[in-house]
Amino acid sequence: MNIVQGYVFRQALGPLVAILGALAAIAILTQGLNRLDIIVDNRQSAMAFVWVTLLATPQLISLILPLAVFFAVAFAINRMHTESETTVLYAAGFSAWRLAQPVIMLACMAAVAHLWVTTVIQPASSTEMRETIYDIRADVASSLVREGDYTFPAEGLTMYARERAPGGEMRDLFVHDARQSPAVTYTARTGLITMANGVPQLVMIEGQIQRQSETGAVETLDFDRYPLILNELVDGETDLVLKPGDRTLAQLFFPDLTNHFDQRNVDRLTAEGHYRLAAPLLNIALAMIALAGLLGGEFSRQGYLGRLLWASGVALLVRLLALGLQAAAVDEPALNVAQYAFPLLVSAGAATLLIRAGRRKAPQGSNLLAPA
Repeated sequence: MNIVQGYVFRQALGPLVAILGALAAIAILTQGLNRLDIIVDNRQSAMAFVWVTLLATPQLISLILPLAVFFAVAFAINRMHTESETTVLYAAGFSAWRLAQPVIMLACMAAVAHLWVTTVIQPASSTEMRETIYDIRADVASSLVREGDYTFPAEGLTMYARERAPGGEMRDLFVHDARQSPAVTYTARTGLITMANGVPQLVMIEGQIQRQSETGAVETLDFDRYPLILNELVDGETDLVLKPGDRTLAQLFFPDLTNHFDQRNVDRLTAEGHYRLAAPLLNIALAMIALAGLLGGEFSRQGYLGRLLWASGVALLVRLLALGLQAAAVDEPALNVAQYAFPLLVSAGAATLLIRAGRRKAPQGSNLLAPA
């Protein structure tokens, strides 16, 4: 890479970092808002919210990186056009293909980084995120009882605690259970929610049970320790299930066929695995679209806005079609080959346009100043 090509490389690298950061920030904010209800409903701290949001970052970067490469390349080449730098380089003997080489190198580096994210970073972070959210939702005590407020965690069940200690202990507890007839009211000095065989139970200490008898009299019973089963609060899915996006390549291509979820989703897991390997090729394909759109045509003193819009539309279409191929491959596994072939064909088509323009140079001398 000579001095000029190094300059072109840096012109594309700077916008890539900036655009990727901006798009990632927007995507993280969106994901954070989607996760906010989990944190609020389960009364988790701000650190839990930040941690869950950060864990979603690698998957978001994997999704937006090819578009960031396209926009960075398009911005850099368009700026060089606007400031007549490409005109000077053409006049100095540089071809469109030589100008494209450092950009293609940058796209290849982005593809390698993308592959590393999809095969190593994303599975680890997604698994950790899934486990964190599972633990948050499994924290039944946080979601059932709010200090100083009446809550209704299940139909016919009312709970109140004057105070909650840091360890989860509830003080001055009141529970009205109308799930049975007649209704029962519990009061206790302290209480603690624990899990027993995957079912939450409220263990009340030093309290009293009040129940109305058939004659209308109120029966009371004092107790030292009393467990109240809260099985209605369990949705039946007590096991942590890793989705395709949370799994490693080995788990995607070699699923556990003794697992019910894996048995029903073999094709889905395989399609996800091929997508992880094929998606990095989109970085090269979209970079080639930007290069072909802005360097593959004829020299124009009228600007390149039309070409930029055309290339942007094609790039967006290619990105959507790649996602569509992944979805289609779930129902038709033979389409997994197309996940690789599609970006390669796009790259080859764009490269053909660049090669055809490779020997073309901008008009030189007085022709540049001649009226249109």
